[in-house]
Amino acid sequence: MDGKQIEDRAAVRQAVEALDSPEPASELATMDEAKTPSSGSALPPEEVERLTNDIVAALKTVYDPEIPADIYELGLIYKVEIDDDRNVAIDMTLTAPGCPVAGEMPIWVENAVNAVPGVAQTKVAIVFDPPWDQSRMSDEARLAVGMF
Repeated sequence: MDGKQIEDRAAVRQAVEALDSPEPASELATMDEAKTPSSGSALPPEEVERLTNDIVAALKTVYDPEIPADIYELGLIYKVEIDDDRNVAIDMTLTAPGCPVAGEMPIWVENAVNAVPGVAQTKVAIVFDPPWDQSRMSDEARLAVGMF
């Protein structure tokens, strides 16, 4: 797919934090390069950054009904890919393969991201490789579920 790709939760977080910092850290150079459209790309870097921030914000509105934390902070989002036509592909996982909302959660994610201005359409794939574990949770999620 000829698009901008954010491979993991940490990279998404770094991209968002880079937007808030006055000087990007040197380790963010790889992320900046990944977000820079290739020649002939329809999306300028500023638009990719805006979409990324808005998509992350939308993902943070989706909660696992059994856990008082959003799916982004839980580390359930593995990949977000934005192509030049503004289509978004998301790979996500579940806390457990037998999750009771396994059939509904991808629809919730799709609806949340489709509501982001500028997103054409969203496709969500559930993946189980690598398997989710509690180490993928952010400090915010750990605090919300009392794991400190």
